[in-house]
Amino acid sequence: MTINRFIHSTMWAGAFAVTASVAVGQDGPPDEVTEWTFQPAFDQSDAGWAGGLMPWVEAVEEATEGTVKIRVEPAGALVSGSEAFGAAAAGVTDGYAGWGSVYGGDMPEGMLAFGLAMGAESAEEAWEVMWGNPDYRVGDIVQEAAHARNLHWAGWTNQGPNAMFTKFPVEKIEDLSGRKMRAGGPQAIFHSTVGGSPVSMNAGEIYTAIKLGTIDGTYWDTGGIDDMSFHEVVDYAIMPGWNPAQHQEIFINLESWNALTDWQREQIDGIFKETYFETSRIHAEGVEGALQALRDAGGTVIEMSDEEVQRMREMSIEKVWPQVAEASDGNAKGVEIYKQFLEDKAASE
Repeated sequence: MTINRFIHSTMWAGAFAVTASVAVGQDGPPDEVTEWTFQPAFDQSDAGWAGGLMPWVEAVEEATEGTVKIRVEPAGALVSGSEAFGAAAAGVTDGYAGWGSVYGGDMPEGMLAFGLAMGAESAEEAWEVMWGNPDYRVGDIVQEAAHARNLHWAGWTNQGPNAMFTKFPVEKIEDLSGRKMRAGGPQAIFHSTVGGSPVSMNAGEIYTAIKLGTIDGTYWDTGGIDDMSFHEVVDYAIMPGWNPAQHQEIFINLESWNALTDWQREQIDGIFKETYFETSRIHAEGVEGALQALRDAGGTVIEMSDEEVQRMREMSIEKVWPQVAEASDGNAKGVEIYKQFLEDKAASE
């Protein structure tokens, strides 16, 4: 049997019908099909669409043998990109993809999932600290925070380095001082800490703002700069960036999640790891192509020296991480676990 849930909220205009299957205790696929509607914080132009969300959607439909079908609408189709996180939490949509700590919603713990400044350097390291090693399991902190907001964290992807794409060269941290950069959430914390002026704006406004000189550049996932045509208006890419492994998350409305059968939930949980590494691989393949597009447009890729990268890491741990920790008790616990992870990593090298 299916039920229609109509959610009315002062936060949202109108009512949206959401169809879900009633959970029943059974093994194997149920007889009824559950139809979900997702809206991410981005549209098809973002690298996270084809490289992160859609492969996960396809994997969910395959794993559940077609008993869960997901219709994905681009940002703006139902609500704005900045409202999409809250829409999923409220039940206006069944799910969301994006960065809960950056573009919408009240979930500071999303910064742990996004990745700390100069924290994990690869998908493998991020997986170890978040899920893979029982000594750390920072992912449990994020999941608890998601559940408290009526969401279930069900997907994750490493989008590669989140770096600075600028009109000016950056050889050392001090070169960012006084510069106006588009930066949101944890990016803004980092940029303000190094003395810069973070500017908040929608993704669709960044290109024009850089071209007109309103801002000096933007923080962005490296593999997505050509999708956004930023290589046409910036002159430099600064590598390895401030976050060598920036991540994007997928959340399901908790009521929609709980309406599934045990078997369906097990199937979807079962693809979390495999889709993480597959979509992370897809994003990694896009990084060099995006940097080459910048070079072909006459831009320059600056590789910061090992000494400067170490300075940036020390500054991040000393000054940026405490600001993340202050945002919530969960963040404070997660930051301490991250510190232990780095200490253990250094000791083993």
